[in-house]
Amino acid sequence: MTGLEVRTRLAHRAVDFDLALDDGHVLAVLGPNGAGKSTLLHLIAGLLRPDDGRITLGDTVITDTAAGVFVPAHARGVALLAQQPLLFPHMTVTANVAYAPRCRRQTRAQARAVAQRWLQTVAAEHLADRKPAQLSGGQAQRVAIARALAAEPAVLLLDEPMAALDVAAAPAVRGLLRDLLRAQRRTAVIVTHDLLDALAIANKVVVVEAGRIVERGAVRDVLTAPRSEFAARIAGVNLISGVAAGSGTIKTAWGTEVSGVIKTAGDIEANSPAVALFSPAAVSVHLDAPHGSPRNVFPVTVAALDVHGNSVRVRSADQPDGTAGISADITAAAVADLDLAPGQRVYFVVKAQEVGLHPALSR
Repeated sequence: MTGLEVRTRLAHRAVDFDLALDDGHVLAVLGPNGAGKSTLLHLIAGLLRPDDGRITLGDTVITDTAAGVFVPAHARGVALLAQQPLLFPHMTVTANVAYAPRCRRQTRAQARAVAQRWLQTVAAEHLADRKPAQLSGGQAQRVAIARALAAEPAVLLLDEPMAALDVAAAPAVRGLLRDLLRAQRRTAVIVTHDLLDALAIANKVVVVEAGRIVERGAVRDVLTAPRSEFAARIAGVNLISGVAAGSGTIKTAWGTEVSGVIKTAGDIEANSPAVALFSPAAVSVHLDAPHGSPRNVFPVTVAALDVHGNSVRVRSADQPDGTAGISADITAAAVADLDLAPGQRVYFVVKAQEVGLHPALSR
C-alpha cells in the first residue's frame, strides 16, 4: 500500500494527466464517455506506454520515459478489476483466488490458505468449490475482488466494477469495496459514472474531460460545489459559466448577467473566469417574464420533461455556447397548470440568494 504519482502524456489518445494520490486514499475518476478515464488506468497498470512522463508508486518508479524505465504490467504491484470479472473458467473459485499467490511461488498449501482468507473476507467462502459458470454476477465480482486483493497490490485499479451488475447486486459489492478499502487503508483508483460509487467509496475525486483533469479535490467539495459541466451534471446542480462582472455578478459569453452570492473568502477578481451554481429545486417556471424582486430570469426553450423523484424535472435546450441547459424541479400540478411541453418558450427564474458564485478552476 503506497501513494501514487502520475505525470504522463499519450498523443494518439490525446491525453495529458498530472495527479498525485496519498497512501491509503481512494480516488474516484469521473468524466463523460471517451474522456480518457480508462486510458489513465491502463497507463498506471502498464497496459499502455506513454509518449513521455513518469509514474511512481511510493519510492518505486514504474514508468519513466526519460530514464527508459517501463516495468511490465505483471511486475508493477498493481491489480486491475474490470467491469467483467474475467475469472478463469476452467478453475474453481479457490484456484482463481490462489492464482496470484502461486505466481509469487507460494506453495499450494500457502496459496490455498491465502485464497480461503480472502474468500472469507468478501463473504464468498461458500463458493470455494464452484466454477465461474455457476456464479451469479454479484458472486463472480466478489470473487474477482478477492483474486485482485490476493495479489497484494500496491494500488488497486477499478474500472466501473459495478457497471455490469444488476440493481440488487451492485449495492452489496459497493458496500464490500467501501468497507475493505477503508478498513485496510488501501490505495485505489476507481473509474465510475455513478455518483453513489464516488460518495460511498472514494475520499478524493478528479473530473476528466477531453483527456485532461479539469477538476480535483475532496469528494464533498467537488460534488457540492462543482466547477465543471460534467461534475455539475452528475451532482444534479445547474452550472453557468462566465466572467466576473462586478461584485455578486457574472456575465456569460452570450451577454446574460447572473447575480448571486459569492461563496469564497473575499471577492472574485474582475474579468476572471467564474461559475454560478444553483439547485433545480430553486428554479421556478413562468410563462411570462416576472418583474420586481432581485431575481435571475432566463428565457429558455423546454427540451424535455422527466419524472425526478416526487417532482418533474423541466430541462431547457443547450445554452448558446453549446454547454448543457439548465433544469427546474417543479410539481406535476405546476406542469399541468402551465401546460408545459417540449419546444415551448418559458422563463426560468431563480432568486439571487439561491445562486452561489465561485471562481472557475484553472485547467
